[in-house]
Amino acid sequence: MSSRKNQLKAFDRLLTIMDELRTQCPWDKKQTLQTLRHLTIEETYELGDAILDNNLEEVKKELGDLLLHIVFYAKIGSETNDFDIADVANSICDKLISRHPHIYGDVKVADEAEVKRNWETLKLKEGKSSVLEGVPKSLPALVKASRIQEKVAGVGFDWEEPQQVFEKLEEELEELQHEINENNTDKIEAEFGDVLFSMINYGRFLKISPENALERTNKKFIKRFQYLEMKAKEMGKSIQDMTLAEMDIYWEEAKNI
Repeated sequence: MSSRKNQLKAFDRLLTIMDELRTQCPWDKKQTLQTLRHLTIEETYELGDAILDNNLEEVKKELGDLLLHIVFYAKIGSETNDFDIADVANSICDKLISRHPHIYGDVKVADEAEVKRNWETLKLKEGKSSVLEGVPKSLPALVKASRIQEKVAGVGFDWEEPQQVFEKLEEELEELQHEINENNTDKIEAEFGDVLFSMINYGRFLKISPENALERTNKKFIKRFQYLEMKAKEMGKSIQDMTLAEMDIYWEEAKNI
C-alpha cells in the first residue's frame, strides 16, 4: 500500500488536474452544484453495485469517481469564496472528533450500541431539533425506513427482542389481510406500508441490510429469468410462447446455475 506521503501526493495531483479542467475544459467549466447532483447520485449507486458484486477493482474505480465529485464541488465552492477542499476536510475532522468523545475525550463506552446512542445525543446538543432531521427527504423509501429505524433506536426507542418485532410483523400482516377482505384500497396501501416497515425493522434485528437483501434477490431473479429467455431462444420460441410448465422446468434448472 502507498505511504502517507504518496497518498497526499496523489490527492494533490487530483486537485491540480481539477484546477486545470475547470479552466480549460468546456464541459467542466460549465458545471454547477446543481448539474453535478444527479451525476453524483448515479455514481453512488454504481459504487453500491460494485460493493454488492464484491468487485474490488470496480469499487476502487467508483470511489475515484466519487472523490472527483467531492473535489469538483469543493472547487466550485472555492470560486465563490464559500468553502474549499480544506474547509470540507476540516469540517468532517471537527465533526468526527466532536462525535467521538470516547476517543478524543474522557467518555467511556461499553459497545457499538452506546457509541450510536452518544452520536445521536451529541447531534441534538449541536442544535438539531429532531433525531430524524438528518434523514434526507429524497432517499428511496426502503433506505429511508432503515435510517429512520436506526436513528430512533439510537436514542432508545426500540424493541428489546427480535421476537417482539416478529410478533409485530404478524400483527401487521393480519391487519393487511383484514383490509384486503374489506376491499378498501386506501387502507390496503397503508397496511402494506406498515408490513414493509415492520419487515425492514425485523431485518435490522437480524443484522441484515434490507436494501442489500432485496438487491440480491433482484439480481437472482434477473439471472434466472434471463436463463428462461435464453432457453426459449434455443427452442426457437419467444418467452411469451413458452408454457408455464416449460418455464417452471427451466426456472428450476436456473436455480442450480
